[in-house]
Amino acid sequence: MALGPTQRVFSAAKRLLNSLIANSETRLRLAVFELEEERARLMVLLLLSGASLLLLLLGIATLTALIVVLFWDSYRLAAIAISAGVLIGAGLLLAYIAIRQSKRHSLLKETLKQLAADRALLEEPSDETIRRGR
Repeated sequence: MALGPTQRVFSAAKRLLNSLIANSETRLRLAVFELEEERARLMVLLLLSGASLLLLLLGIATLTALIVVLFWDSYRLAAIAISAGVLIGAGLLLAYIAIRQSKRHSLLKETLKQLAADRALLEEPSDETIRRGR
């Protein structure tokens, strides 16, 4: 039995809806995967940066104490002032780098790129539409 025009339209609409749902599911899975990947990366980054900051702090404190002890008899104030200046300068430099890094957006980059490609495909006129317009 052949389908009537109304049934064909409903069938086409149903196929289109199924395609849209499948496409949305794929994009959502990509977004979830990227979020899980970013969360794992951030956890490792936090653990590594915390451990390195602790060790760096201990090393700098020890080095500063060594410098002050070395110059205690002759230039103790200068040694303390120079050590403090170097540490403050390094801290400001690292703060600047951290602020610059925080402004970079990488969250869901691939998902957004894929959605932009999908949007561009939807906005492109199809060959069939161009042939009809001639």
